[in-house]
Amino acid sequence: MGEKIKVDEHITLERVAPYVWEIPKHGDMLVPGRIFGDREMVDHLIGDVKKGKEWNALEQIVNVACLPGIQVASLAMADVHPGYGFPIGGVGGFDTETGIISVAGVGFDINCGVRTLRTSLREADIEPKKEDLADALFRTVPAGLGSTGDLKLSLKEIDQVLVEGARFSVRRGYGFPEDLQYIEDGGCLEGADPAHVSHKAKERQFQQVGTLGSGNHYCEVQIVDEIYAPEVAEAFGLFLGQVLISIHSGSRALGHQIGTDYLPFLEQSSKKYGIPIRERELVCAPFKSPEGQQYFAAMKAGANCAYANRQALAHLVRVAFKKALGTPERQIETLYEVPHNIAKLERHVVDGVERELIVHRKGATRAFGPGRPELPAAYRAVGQPVLVGGTMGTHSYILCGTSRGLKETFGSALHGAGRSLSRNQAKKQFWGGDVIKELGTRGIIIRAHSKAGVAEEAPGAYKDVLQVVDVMHNAGIVRKVARLRPVICVKG
Repeated sequence: MGEKIKVDEHITLERVAPYVWEIPKHGDMLVPGRIFGDREMVDHLIGDVKKGKEWNALEQIVNVACLPGIQVASLAMADVHPGYGFPIGGVGGFDTETGIISVAGVGFDINCGVRTLRTSLREADIEPKKEDLADALFRTVPAGLGSTGDLKLSLKEIDQVLVEGARFSVRRGYGFPEDLQYIEDGGCLEGADPAHVSHKAKERQFQQVGTLGSGNHYCEVQIVDEIYAPEVAEAFGLFLGQVLISIHSGSRALGHQIGTDYLPFLEQSSKKYGIPIRERELVCAPFKSPEGQQYFAAMKAGANCAYANRQALAHLVRVAFKKALGTPERQIETLYEVPHNIAKLERHVVDGVERELIVHRKGATRAFGPGRPELPAAYRAVGQPVLVGGTMGTHSYILCGTSRGLKETFGSALHGAGRSLSRNQAKKQFWGGDVIKELGTRGIIIRAHSKAGVAEEAPGAYKDVLQVVDVMHNAGIVRKVARLRPVICVKG
């Protein structure tokens, strides 16, 4: 503790706890920057600065710390890496009276997130028909750039999706009402306003509800191969050898278009309210301003689109399992669903006083500890499930939130391994066909619509997910519950 590293003339890092580093408040910073990581992770972040990369996470953490109304610290989870404006893995809690709302703090794929489904199946039940199951998922779950789903909608129905979220999909026969209690916000953010979403954004979504998309999105069949906290695993309905399915997807083209539309809008707001623009995507508006409320209503509409999308995808997964294995649809239950690109109104204790904050989580997951009333009754005593995706060739993890995390990170945690190589770097270093072949030798079946996409998402393009998870676990922000091994992965 107390170790200090001078990164450059602007940034100094100081270790304040075994897995916590701070950038002390200086210049225009209103709060310190706080990073969860070990020395190796910090050295990687420092390396980006030393190489002269303008796009680096440490500078972005400092920039976020300068935004009006920010509380406690500009936070970076252990999977942090550069993003647009906010770093990915970044968390910022802002006072609703003096603070801001920003596109960069949400991301362009609004409410990108993970749904995990649990089954009563064991690995031995699917092993003889693993290829058939992979084929059924590949045929049934639409994926890839520009993919279209079987839920075709009119413009009026798109507006209903943006207001109702997952409830719309359930109403149309995609899944069951009991799914909703295990989705954050019940699968619907109230106050969404389709009138603040452009016609172009809606047009781009007509045929994309119930589609996985491309990039790092996936549908993965997983096996629970280690349990760390038996009492929490029992509350979550988990057991060794169990078959789970995780779906990682978001608001598709509609969410991206909302972000694109609101960048120039909030740029004008930044100028109107005299908020310095430190990076183009970090434009923002005071949360309580008309402009801030307009973006918030549009963002909630995008979030509801993502909730509807994952609800439809969960239904299609159930259909595929029934086709391949005869598994009844109701035997595949929703364990939980978490967003990790979103801004939400929440109550948190700051300096001993409970206050309402607008919490931005960009590539970070809500991780509420035990007792929070927002949690499903079945999980309230142990804390919220935190779903952390690995890569096609590495484990994923189910964690739970802690009381310490609630105090130190506004109840936030990591969302995945975090990239160590850009997509372009990954395509130069890996060949999709080779990745698929190598994973196949390890018993992992890949079904992909693009080999270039597989190269971009090669396991070697990401940080070590166990190292990232262990940092957050050892820091007490989350608690490890179960480890999941991939056996089938469908990619765009």
